[in-house]
Amino acid sequence: MYCRESLSSLQTLNVAKSLSSLFPKQSALINPISAGRRNNLPRPNLRRRCKVTASRANIEQEGNIVKEPIQNIKVKGYITAQEEFLEGITWSRGLDDIADIRGRSLLVELISAKTDQRITVEDYAQRVWAEAPDEKYECEFEMPEDFGPVGAIKIQNQYHRQLFLKGVELKLPGGSITFTCESWVAPKSVDPTKRIFFSDKSYLPSQTPEPLKKYRKEELETLQGKNREEVGEFTKFERIYDYDVYNDVGDPDNDPELARPVIGGLTHPYPRRCKTGRKPCETDPSSEQRYGGEFYVPRDEEFSTAKGTSFTGKAVLAALPSIFPQIESVLLSPQEPFPHFKAIQNLFEEGIQLPKDAGLLPLLPRIIKALGEAQDDILQFDAPVLINRDRFSWLRDDEFARQTLAGLNPYSIQLVEEWPLISKLDPAVYGDPTSLITWEIVEREVKGNMTVDEALKNKRLFVLDYHDLLLPYVNKVRELDNTTLYASRTLFFLSDDSTLRPVAIELTCPPNINKPQWKQVFTPGYDATSCWLWNLAKTHAISHDAGYHQLISHWLRTHACTEPYIIAANRQLSAMHPIYRLLHPHFRYTMEINARARQSLVNGGGIIETCFWPGKYALELSSAVYGKLWRFDQEGLPADLIKRGLAEEDKTAEHGVRLTIPDYPFANDGLILWDAIKEWVTDYVKHYYPDEELITSDEELQGWWSEVRNIGHGDKKDEPWWPVLKTQDDLIGVVTTIAWVTSGHHAAVNFGQYGYGGYFPNRPTTTRIRMPTEDPTDEALKEFYESPEKVLLKTYPSQKQATLVMVTLDLLSTHSPDEEYIGEQQEASWANEPVINAAFERFKGKLQYLEGVIDERNVNITLKNRAGAGVVKYELLKPTSEHGVTGMGVPYSISI
Repeated sequence: MYCRESLSSLQTLNVAKSLSSLFPKQSALINPISAGRRNNLPRPNLRRRCKVTASRANIEQEGNIVKEPIQNIKVKGYITAQEEFLEGITWSRGLDDIADIRGRSLLVELISAKTDQRITVEDYAQRVWAEAPDEKYECEFEMPEDFGPVGAIKIQNQYHRQLFLKGVELKLPGGSITFTCESWVAPKSVDPTKRIFFSDKSYLPSQTPEPLKKYRKEELETLQGKNREEVGEFTKFERIYDYDVYNDVGDPDNDPELARPVIGGLTHPYPRRCKTGRKPCETDPSSEQRYGGEFYVPRDEEFSTAKGTSFTGKAVLAALPSIFPQIESVLLSPQEPFPHFKAIQNLFEEGIQLPKDAGLLPLLPRIIKALGEAQDDILQFDAPVLINRDRFSWLRDDEFARQTLAGLNPYSIQLVEEWPLISKLDPAVYGDPTSLITWEIVEREVKGNMTVDEALKNKRLFVLDYHDLLLPYVNKVRELDNTTLYASRTLFFLSDDSTLRPVAIELTCPPNINKPQWKQVFTPGYDATSCWLWNLAKTHAISHDAGYHQLISHWLRTHACTEPYIIAANRQLSAMHPIYRLLHPHFRYTMEINARARQSLVNGGGIIETCFWPGKYALELSSAVYGKLWRFDQEGLPADLIKRGLAEEDKTAEHGVRLTIPDYPFANDGLILWDAIKEWVTDYVKHYYPDEELITSDEELQGWWSEVRNIGHGDKKDEPWWPVLKTQDDLIGVVTTIAWVTSGHHAAVNFGQYGYGGYFPNRPTTTRIRMPTEDPTDEALKEFYESPEKVLLKTYPSQKQATLVMVTLDLLSTHSPDEEYIGEQQEASWANEPVINAAFERFKGKLQYLEGVIDERNVNITLKNRAGAGVVKYELLKPTSEHGVTGMGVPYSISI
């Protein structure tokens, strides 16, 4: 039943309606209510807008008994929301102002957690206040006193624009109830159904109040797409989570050279990505069209309004394909090498002039310097921390070795456990499998201090082994333009002070129809020629590590492998499930950034293919590594260290493992973070699952994990190593591993990218010419002997490749101003549960302790892998950070 408005109010409404219909874009100026609110001016003294109330019949007959009338309780509701950037100036603004005037901005319905409702308790919420970026809405309900606790609310957006609902608070006589929404709600013209949001109280499926069970099920069915009537491409406002293979990285309809195989399936196993529903390509029906705009991800997976507007990463990733041609156009010789090292240094000291109308300043404000009204702009890179501390450190062997433990890719170094080094590839195809690195070569470098048996027994030999992974791709990559490739092994010797010393690099080419297998071993030189050959071999080996880091340690093991966990969680775990609420912070924005990567980073002709040595075989190589090496049970930090021989189990040790290299900064800091995460997860899991039967009987939890294994990572569903969720320890292990991968693992391999790779000679992403000693010509040998520096510069990426990588790494290393760091703020559902709140405070304290430990370690000069003259401090696992490129900070999730 609607209340009556006063005559004066009705007159005001009628005038406003008439004017709004004539001048919709100007309605904000003529709307006496909304105009005042937007400018924080006093509101006109109009009576409260119409409201919808409902109550039970005052008297209910049951036989001869007449019950007492049911009293109604007034309940106030307060809603906080944000409108999308620029939505406030769209054509629909005038129509939405009318909704504000009428007091019908949002329709809100209360759902009881006690009894099935035979009545509807709802009201229209009215916009009452706005101060960027938040808007406030109020509503008032007349709720029967026997309604019971409110377990959920339904909201329908009456506007013609979408709204980001942050949260709802209900003021009841017994206290407040909060509903954390953090979700986009489409206008009813797009989606007329009411969106349901559950209270911040978490429930296992079996413990869910009976009236809420049907809503819990219906919401999951919506997210699974069961209620979708249309077929074809998913639209921006849909909230459907489903799986697909990577069949959209190629673009054969646009260019046959951009055709790529489907990644995912028996031939090329891979994790699944978010389904978009786009049409198949006309020239290759197995591939999906890449036409137009942004790739679909469910609306709530996109960057929030704050992140989307304050963080330029979203805009830059979308604009990269158009930015790079502009930068290339001002390079003197984009496909040529830099003529000398001074030209590389000038990128940081003098920069490159850009035309004023290039329009890059808003997108790349950190590296585009505006010089003045009439002058051109300058593309000038900030000097990375590596060369700021020691501009010649990248040349030294000790720094090369140090970075395997404390640099950008600490995930590849492994212990040598057998000698000699032997390939496992078929010798009939790839040639002699035995390495040419003999013990005589190693003895010469370690000055004969020990035998090979002593070195193996004392765990003194370590290797970066990219031999078997790369050898199958060498001949294929060499057929591409302007690039070359070897398979490589780099051997290190562990000194008594816990530092590594490189002793040999082996480069190998497999046989082909024109020539037999070629391989050669290079060692640190003691004369000019051997020194230059060593530096060239080191350049090839480092580029292999740089490519492996980007495609495997970073993209595959964090971004790609995490996406199935997110899809399955939204399809199988209700928003009120405690495990969903525990994992949700670790999933924010990952699907969005992965979609961006498929658009411009890992796609055919994208940045990875253009600038890294695998070229068009990049995702194929990533798939090969996934098929051969990826195991969920070895993705946790202790298991990963043990697998690589960098640690062994030791229950008496502080973290349950004893490190093989005592000064291993990534592992030392990482194990403290791992333990903190595990303790937090343990407290959380044991609170909600006090006995094992609750785990095995939880159909949502079991459905989630089954879908992760059988669909999301379906190409590995039959592997015997998958954990089975039966016990508390099983669940703790699974959740801790996912939380680690999305936080600590990703931070360790991401936020140092510009610091270590911004000066590209330190980590070249590709090599373009062969070693002078491989099938040398007289001309090549002459150039090497007369100008070895020129040969080194020719080996490096081209001017175009180098600058594109530098721009990209600067972007990928940047923390947004609203970054969400691990343990910094807790979710509302955690704060409302005293036991969980206390556990979170302990977790937060552990992370603060880690901050102090890292600061202390970085000034301890006995720890030579992280402290010393000109040494870059190891801060990548320091939990918090300022925004920008800082080389520290561990966000909850993979958001860049």
